[in-house]
Amino acid sequence: MIIAVIAAVVALFAGLAIGYVIYYYLPRARLHSAEDRAEKVLLEAEAKGKEILLVAKDEALSIRAEGEAENKERRAEAQRQDRRLQQKEESLDRRSESLERRERNLTTKEQDLDEAKDKLEVLKAEQARVLEQIASLPREEARQLLMAQVEGEVKSDIERRVRDLESEAKLESERRAHKIIGLAIQRCAADVVAETTVSVVNLPNEEMKGRIIGREGRNIRALEAATGIDLIIDDTPEAVILSGFDPVRREVARVALTKLIADGRIHPARIEEVVAKARQEVDVAIREAGERAAFDAGVHSLHPDLVKLMGRMKYRTSYGQNVLNHSIEVSILCAAMAAEVGADVYVCKEAGLLHDIGKAVDHEIEGPHALIGADICKRLGKSAKIVHAIAAHHSDEEPQTVEAFIVAAGDAISAARPGARRETVSTYIKRLEALEEIANSFPGVERSFAIQAGRELRIAVKPEEVDDLCSIRVARDVAKRIEENLDYPGQIKVMVIREKRVVEIAR
Repeated sequence: MIIAVIAAVVALFAGLAIGYVIYYYLPRARLHSAEDRAEKVLLEAEAKGKEILLVAKDEALSIRAEGEAENKERRAEAQRQDRRLQQKEESLDRRSESLERRERNLTTKEQDLDEAKDKLEVLKAEQARVLEQIASLPREEARQLLMAQVEGEVKSDIERRVRDLESEAKLESERRAHKIIGLAIQRCAADVVAETTVSVVNLPNEEMKGRIIGREGRNIRALEAATGIDLIIDDTPEAVILSGFDPVRREVARVALTKLIADGRIHPARIEEVVAKARQEVDVAIREAGERAAFDAGVHSLHPDLVKLMGRMKYRTSYGQNVLNHSIEVSILCAAMAAEVGADVYVCKEAGLLHDIGKAVDHEIEGPHALIGADICKRLGKSAKIVHAIAAHHSDEEPQTVEAFIVAAGDAISAARPGARRETVSTYIKRLEALEEIANSFPGVERSFAIQAGRELRIAVKPEEVDDLCSIRVARDVAKRIEENLDYPGQIKVMVIREKRVVEIAR
């Protein structure tokens, strides 16, 4: 029991001691710990403040340096501007002084000119008075005489200048034209084609003529009725001539007659059957010819009706020249020339291919083939440029575009090259006579000669009536008259010859 009490007392004192320690020493320890932490925070804050202050000072120094550099640059720019303004002011001052000097010089020159003008008027009046006294002519008559003399001299100078200018322009235009046309012709290596407009069918023997005629002529009548073509059976050995205006019908008749001769069975029923088959074959050949022509010319997406009309031109000739081959050749020439002068190549190519499309139906429709072809192309949706170029290639319309002139030139080149076309003797003679008649109608012309198949006209003038300068005017006027009054392929060279002969006899 006593032990227990003692233990309790000891425990009480121990508890009091512990409580005293806790009460007295623990807050102080915490206080010391807080003070330490506060000191650490203060030290860190001071360190950070110093660091921030250093950074701020550095930034302030850099900003100050930048500001000073910028101010320095601005001061330098201001100085440069001042120098420029000063230079401009000096330049303006110099110009002003120069203008003032010029103005003073001009004023002086004007005064001199006025004085010279007054002196000239006095001299002219004195000269006129003296001339009137010497020539015994009134002033007006003398003036007219002087004007006539001056007019003659000026006219001579003008004609000489015109001659020089024409010579220069002619040389340049000929050089350029030769280059363009030469390149176009080099790129187009077309065959020279000359065909007749009458088809001839060869026979194996003379007995075949009687079989073709038939009993009382029924076979030949049936063949002519089925084809619309006249058969000419004459004394020509082993040959039958097919005559007709429509080349397609003539081709159908030729194919049908060839098949009948090869088969040997010739009677009206068989003739109608063979003609129908021949017509189908010719239609196929026409379509293939049109497609091949479009492919050769490089023209695509054509209307089927245009392709068919082009194929019909395979059997059409103009002055002995195959129209389809001529159209392909014109298309190639036009494309080459258009590429050289910078025109629309495809328009020229397509218009050149279709320019003679009207010849496929010109025996069925009245009017010029150029206008017929233009109307067909317009109805089938071709562009206005192509339609105009087709209509204007023979001057049925006035050419308004570069492409129209190119198509007309391509058509003339293809038709005018040697061997392309044939002329009848009467047409040839009429053209030569027309050329000579135009030349002989001018005053001062002694005689004229059309040579080189009408490609050149040589004119001999009277030397006492036409001088060297007037001969230039005669050549130009004759060429202009030919252009206005005649239609001709290619070009005609006009040459004026002035010859003066002096003959003396030694006795």
